Amino acid sequence: MEGLRLFVPENTGLHLRERILALSPSTRAEIFEFSHRDGGVRKLDPADVGNLQSRLLPRPEMDSLLMAGREAASRIPVLASRAFEKNTPIEQHLMPGVCESSFSFRGLDFARWSIEGLSFGLDDSRLPLTKATEPALEKLLRQLELYRNPLAEQTSHALYRKAPERWIETMIREDPTKLDARLDARYLYSQLPAFTAGSRGILDLLGVTRRGQLVVIELKASEDIQLSIQAVDYWLRVRRHQREGDFERYGYFPGIELDSQPPQVWLVAPGFQFHSATEILLKYLSPEIHVTRIGLNENWRRGLKVVFRQ
Repeated sequence: MEGLRLFVPENTGLHLRERILALSPSTRAEIFEFSHRDGGVRKLDPADVGNLQSRLLPRPEMDSLLMAGREAASRIPVLASRAFEKNTPIEQHLMPGVCESSFSFRGLDFARWSIEGLSFGLDDSRLPLTKATEPALEKLLRQLELYRNPLAEQTSHALYRKAPERWIETMIREDPTKLDARLDARYLYSQLPAFTAGSRGILDLLGVTRRGQLVVIELKASEDIQLSIQAVDYWLRVRRHQREGDFERYGYFPGIELDSQPPQVWLVAPGFQFHSATEILLKYLSPEIHVTRIGLNENWRRGLKVVFRQ
């Protein structure tokens, strides 16, 4: 084949232009935008991609936001008694792209803190957390403990099946070496850097090996043809921030001398949930992007195990 030429409407080629940077030069891909007004066609320069639409929050600012949410939650006895106990399945994390933090039970968000205060509930059904609504929160937590349980009998229940990638993430955080013994267990950042365009639907983790090499980790619990391409989206942004020294500048990975080598990419999913096209797609990536597929056991909720590594 001579190459690949993509023709798209005017002002819609940004994401394609970004992704071409991650393709092997042998693909010879070109992007053209056409105008509905005059029928003209313009070839895009793939090197002109601006800041790749991502931002890195300084670590002190991130810690401050987390602390503010934690202090607010500590004043609510029913939440504090569970959220801050040792070995609890409740975690707090920042919401990507906004100055809010959320509390999750085995990866499922059930409460959120912002400057307006605490609220709780699932999906878009949320109530402000007050003395009068504490019993409703107590009921919700009991339901989570019953149904979102590795040994739950009703595995078809919505609370058991919701947010599976987030559940996998919490298990990896408990012991990152279960995924790979090379990972430094002290540092595993979620959705960092944040995409300014909003949520992407696939969970990103950024870790580092004990030798200082960055690792981009993409988690997926079910088959998705976009997994490898979205991993590339994330890799491009991490690589740019790495080259510009942003991770050191903003206080990430303290005490680690980061390797200048390109980040590795680990695609993590249950063993039978990799799309059949994944292997074909990976052949067209730049040699600079080293990808490893890590297959997990299908019954991962009952204990995380790596069944293959390719």
